[in-house]
Amino acid sequence: MKKSLSIIFYILILFFLLTLGEIFVPTIRELFKGSLFFLGPFIIFSLLGVLLVFLTFKQGIQGKIRKYLLLTGVSAISFFVFVFLHNVFYGLGIISSNIIILKYLMKALEGTFFIAAIFICPLVFLIGAIDSIIIFIKTRKKI
Repeated sequence: MKKSLSIIFYILILFFLLTLGEIFVPTIRELFKGSLFFLGPFIIFSLLGVLLVFLTFKQGIQGKIRKYLLLTGVSAISFFVFVFLHNVFYGLGIISSNIIILKYLMKALEGTFFIAAIFICPLVFLIGAIDSIIIFIKTRKKI
C-alpha cells in the first residue's frame, strides 16, 4: 500500500478520535463551544473518508484490505450524511406537524438516521479501521 493512503488512513483515525472527544469529553467540547469550528472535525472526518475511498480505488488496492478500507471510508462519509438527514427530517417533522401521518413518518425517519449516525457508523468505522490495521501489521511482518 502506498504511503499517501496510509497517511490519510491514520489522519482519519485521529479525526475519529477528535470527533469522539468533542462529543464525550467536556474539556474538548468547551474548546469548540459556540463557534463554527464545532462542525470542523465532523466535516474534515467525512472529507477524509471521501479521500480514503478515492485513493483506495485510484491506487488499485485489492483483497481484504480493500474491503476494510472502503468500509472505513464509507462509514466516515455516512456519518455526516446521516447527521444531515436526521436534521432534515427533524425540520420536515416540525413543518408537517399538522398532518399526522407525515408527522410520524418524519419522526420515524429522523430516529432511524439518528441511530445510524450515532451507533452504526462509528461501529462500522471501528470494524473497518481495526481490521485494516491488523492486515497492515500482518503484511509488514511478511515483508
